[in-house]
Amino acid sequence: MATTIKIRPRALVRAFGGPRYAVALAVDALGTGLLRPFLWLYGVTVLGLSGPATGTAMTVGVLAGLVCMPAVGRSLDRGARSTVVAASMLVRALGVALLLATPAGHVWLFATAALFLGIGNQAWPAAHAALVATVAHGRERDAALAAGRSLRNAGLGAGALVATACLAGGTTALQALAAVTGLAYLAAATLAWSVRLYARPAATPAEDGDAGPAPRMRALLAANVVYTFCLNVPEIALPLVLVTQLHASPVWSAAVFVANTVLVVALQVPVTVLMSRFSRRTVLALAGVVLTASATSLGHGWGAPAVATVSVICTIGEIIYAGSATALVTHLAPAPALGRTLARFELSTGFGLAVSPALITTLAPHGPAALWGTLAAATLLSACAVAD
Repeated sequence: MATTIKIRPRALVRAFGGPRYAVALAVDALGTGLLRPFLWLYGVTVLGLSGPATGTAMTVGVLAGLVCMPAVGRSLDRGARSTVVAASMLVRALGVALLLATPAGHVWLFATAALFLGIGNQAWPAAHAALVATVAHGRERDAALAAGRSLRNAGLGAGALVATACLAGGTTALQALAAVTGLAYLAAATLAWSVRLYARPAATPAEDGDAGPAPRMRALLAANVVYTFCLNVPEIALPLVLVTQLHASPVWSAAVFVANTVLVVALQVPVTVLMSRFSRRTVLALAGVVLTASATSLGHGWGAPAVATVSVICTIGEIIYAGSATALVTHLAPAPALGRTLARFELSTGFGLAVSPALITTLAPHGPAALWGTLAAATLLSACAVAD
């Protein structure tokens, strides 16, 4: 049984890169929150592209980001830390610049902008985790990863709220929004680069020991794909049920999103601290059980308030998952292969997030048993695989 983390705010800030890096995270998250939910809207309303063309371009961007992950892992293993983080922010600033330079109707320029945004979005989590793993170790690192996620969610939520308020301004407001986002990414990249953290892989502390057997890591990565399906439940599956099956007001979908963000910001660090008395593998398995419980709670005859309440259970599972998954991967990874291991983990996450919308929307019309039963069964099996 592990030692419980004790939170010391100043030590926690140092553990996830120091004050400048904390500000960089907040600014980067604010910029992402300003644009990410509205990139599709920008393509359709500002550039006059068709919905399918815009969606396809965005999907290509995500897939291209996944293709670049092995190169990101190799760069991290060569010792780059803050440089790779800054590059992930800078490439998104370039993507926004291309977005602003795209004339109406030019789908290929929009696709190129989405490509750069996708590369930056996919590269950032692995680079950030590697930087934190270089600065902090053991359970302090787990708390630092949780604190960074909480800060990032706060920035994403604030950015999304500001962007929502700007929507009434039409095309001009969306263009201004994109410009502010680009400046935010540029400022965040400058701050992250100024940290100048470089690691010599051979000299990295190996207090976590060698990586586990390859079959265990493969099982963890496969389970992670299924877990990430559940992370899209509050953003895709529940709004889909609320709007198309229960014919509820879109306000309920917004409430689910807001509740998810608030809970993650408020509870991520405390829950991670609470769970630190157990092994990371046990906690990750528990996350699967909670996510399974959220899926099996849904059925016929439920109203909008009940469905929204179930989203809280799903969010708790997400919080437990986020506090243990990356921590377990960094714990298992051998120091010289930390970057490549994190890159493979982010590949599994990105694949799950990319595929899950199509699968969820395909299963939903076939009824609750098809959607929630499939999700619950797959997640429970994944939890069992992690626990072995």
